[in-house]
This record gives sequence, C-alpha cells and structure tokens, in this order.
Amino acid sequence: MATRVVTAMDVTLYLFFLLTLTALVEAAGRGVNNDNKGGLGASFIFGDSLVDAGNNNYLPTLSRANMKPNGIDFKASGGNPTGRFTNGRTIGDIVGEELGSANYAIPFLSPNATGKALLAGVNYASGGGGIMNGTGRIFVNRLGMDIQVDFFNTTRKQFDGLLGKEKAKEYISKKSIFSITIGANDFLNNYLFPLLSVGTRFTQTPDDFIGDMLEHLRDQLTRLYKLDARKFVIGNVGPIGCIPYQKTINQLNEDECVDLANKLANQYNFRLKNLLEELNKKLPGAMFVHANVYDLVMELITNYKKYGFKSATKACCGNGGQYAGIIPCGPTSSLCEERDKYVFWDPYHPSEAANVIIAKQLLYGDIKVISPVNLSKLRDM
Repeated sequence: MATRVVTAMDVTLYLFFLLTLTALVEAAGRGVNNDNKGGLGASFIFGDSLVDAGNNNYLPTLSRANMKPNGIDFKASGGNPTGRFTNGRTIGDIVGEELGSANYAIPFLSPNATGKALLAGVNYASGGGGIMNGTGRIFVNRLGMDIQVDFFNTTRKQFDGLLGKEKAKEYISKKSIFSITIGANDFLNNYLFPLLSVGTRFTQTPDDFIGDMLEHLRDQLTRLYKLDARKFVIGNVGPIGCIPYQKTINQLNEDECVDLANKLANQYNFRLKNLLEELNKKLPGAMFVHANVYDLVMELITNYKKYGFKSATKACCGNGGQYAGIIPCGPTSSLCEERDKYVFWDPYHPSEAANVIIAKQLLYGDIKVISPVNLSKLRDM
C-alpha cells in the first residue's frame, strides 16, 4: 500500500482548517442565533448622549460628536469618530460585549440598519434627547424618548419579517435586553436651562416637573412592554451637579458640586425606583431593573484616586474655564495626555475608563448598585 508523504502544504491547510473551525465556533457562541439559555439576543438601547452610538450623525443638529478627537480610543473604528460622545466605548457597548452580543447595537438611523444586522440589536439613543418632548430643543434636532419608542415599533415589525412572528416574539421577550439611559437632559437642557426654563419654573414646582417626567416614562415603558419587551434596565440620573460644565459655569472648587442640580436628580431617582417597583408588580412577566448610576458615578468622583484616576473634575477634552468645561470636545480642544486617568472625557460625559468601571458594576454588582438583579443574571432569566 502506498504511503502518502505529508507536505508543508498539508500542514498549512490543516492548521487553516482548525483556525477557521475555531473562529466559526466562537462566532456561533456569540452570535444572534445562539439558542443557549445564557445567550444574549438583541441589545436595544434607548437614551441620550451617554449612549448615543451615532444617530445624531444623521440629524441636522447642534449636538454631535462625529469629529476628532472623539472616538480616539474606539478600536472598532480604528480611532475614528463614530458619533459616540466619549473617547471609546459607551456603557451600552461594554455591557453588550460582556453579555455576549455578536456586534455593537447599530444606530437606527444608519443606512446599514437593515436585515440581519438588526439581530444583534439597535441603538435609538440621541444626544440632547430626553423623556419630555420639549427637552433639548436648544440643539434644534434630537430624538426624544417618544420618538425612540416609535422607531422601535418599526424595528419590531422588521423582526417579524426576519424571524417570523412566533420566533420574533420569543427572541425579543426572552433573549433581548432593553436599556434606557435618560433623564439628565430633562434637567440640564430643560428645567434648569436659563433661556428655556423661565416659564416652566414659574408654573411648575420641581415635584410637579418630576411627576410629569415619570408619567411620560411610565407610558413609554408600557408601550415597549406592549411591543413584547420584557427585560429592562433603567439607569437613574447621575450627579449632574458635579460634571465639569456645571463646576465651570458656577466657578466651584474641585470638591464642590451644584446643590440644586443634584437635589433634583435625587428627587427624581427616589421616585423612579418606586415607579419601577410598581411596574414589576403591574406588568406580568416583565423585569424592570434599577441601575443606581448616581451612586456609581459619585463614588468615582469622590474616590477617584482609589480607581487610578488623576482627575474627577477636569474634562480631558474641552476648553473654557478652570475645568475645560464650557466648549464641547472638538478638533480645537485641549486634550489630556493620559485619557484613562480622567473620569470625564468632555464637559458632560465619562471617559471610556470610567464607563468600564460603571459597566462592570452593572453587570456583576450587588443590589446596592443594581436591583433586583444585576445584568448578567437578567440575561439568563
């Protein structure tokens, strides 16, 4: 019997086959067709500039981040700006990665947001957007939460076409997570904004305004529930009185924050938690998870050295005032050398380094920061 000589070409082809097979297995493990209980289906992201992945690129708006050096550390784009309001990944990006999403949730307004690309998830978030429809009108255009839910309704119909009605419903209700990060702009660019809020602040007390916010949010979350959303995570409003913009325009010391802004955030946050507890009892099969972003960010600001940061007051990228907190990040901005040493990337938004710490707490933290379950457990429910 003839003996076949194994050549270098044979070895090369065999190794190539193994590498290809390994890659396919890994892709299947993270892919959108994964039938394992622990797999994440789609990541649906709603909110404002904290999680905008590029929707505002497609709007005639003053709220944009599609210019350098934004995105300088975003590896997926080779360091080019994508419309994310940070130097790298948003919290939504990081959470999706950790939970096993095949790709980043694609911006709804992107021309590529069609077909199977939707199955990994869709991002509806918009810089300047808020719970209230009037929020952010200073930016001319933005997508408020009502419009974002309207857009999800469009996506929901597309899923029926992609998977069939029965599988689409199961994929969305049992495998997918709905993330909502919104509310800060309703204070910063609505109730507290001097040029826009005079009438509102004369006619509405803070309690009344917050009550309106929560009634609108209740309706928006209920609409999503009626479209088969079941797994929700809702972030509360962070310490908006401590961002570089607020510190700069109010000429505060490093260890000071704007008391009124933080007081309003805490009033809203207390009532938000009560709303989510109510919805958990009222809407069968739903799980509304409360993410305590306020305490997570305040911890980073207060004990920044403990986490390896050099500054929790100054924007890494920005201009104007003591904390570079007036002019948003752009090509003419000053830029810090050690971007991973700053809690804040620009006058308003955390750096990727801060986002990683926050995201890991949301994924694996205890009930002090995320309740009633963390996101790794929510995925597997």
